[in-house]
Formats: sequence, structure tokens, C-alpha cells
Amino acid sequence: MGKSKGKNDGGGRLIANNKKVFHDYFLEETFEAGIALAGTEVKSLRNGKCSIKESYIRIEKGEAFILQMHIPPYEMGNIMNKDPLRPRKLLLHKPQIRRLAQKLKETGYTIVPVKVYFSGSLVKVLIGLAKGKKNYDKRADIAKKDMKREAMRDFKAKVRG
Repeated sequence: MGKSKGKNDGGGRLIANNKKVFHDYFLEETFEAGIALAGTEVKSLRNGKCSIKESYIRIEKGEAFILQMHIPPYEMGNIMNKDPLRPRKLLLHKPQIRRLAQKLKETGYTIVPVKVYFSGSLVKVLIGLAKGKKNYDKRADIAKKDMKREAMRDFKAKVRG
């Protein structure tokens, strides 16, 4: 996984993880972005409720938005609750947004959320600049994992005697 210079790799308390990203895409770079949220959404995230499986990131008019990120309504928040699937603005620097927009124009690139986590009291999203995998790439990855698992199994059997 390629990382951009000086960026956080997603430390802090994990809220949601998108494991499917590593199966479907090659991640070239990762960026840490903040999210503009309402208070009840943050409270819902503190309870560990969030899904980013179907979410994706769009850049419109020089701003980045995360779409289809599901944050369920906070149980104790009455009329202050927002739509669970509303678009949420990502807080990135202008040069980062320009760079991502430029890469999106190239064929095969997309921007996907990798994980959502707390960094101190702030909610952050680790987003990745990704290139889609072909079916043969996915099969090769599965074969590598199987070989690694088999090697570990043999190693443990040898150690035990």
C-alpha cells in the first residue's frame, strides 16, 4: 500500500473498517481527511455505529464529499438527527483535492474510504487513491494468501513436534 508523505496511517480508536477495499483495489496513496458532522452523528459514532462498505468519494466544485456513508440516527437525539445517508463534506487541503481530481480524470482511478476512526476527539477518514483490480489480480492475491496460510500451518506443525 503506497502512502503519501507525512500522512497518518489511521491510528486512534477504530470506528469502521472497509476490508473489501484491499480485495477490489490497489491502493496507491492514502490521505487523512476530517469530516464535517452534526453533533448527533458524532455521538452515534462514539457508540461505534458506522458503515462505509458501499461508500465512495466524489469531488464537485473543488470540494470532496463522501457519499453513501451510513451513520445511524442517535437514539437520544430527537429532531436534531440527520439523514443517515446524507452527503458529508471531507476536510482536505486545496492542493490535495486538486491532485485527487487530476488523478480521477485518468482512467481506472477512484477514491475510496478505507477506515473511519477517532484521532483524539476528532473523527477522521483514511481515504485511498485506488486503481481497480482485474479478476486475475484478485485470484493471484487469494492464491498468495492461501500459500502463506499453508506455510504458517506447516511451520506451526514443525514447531509443535
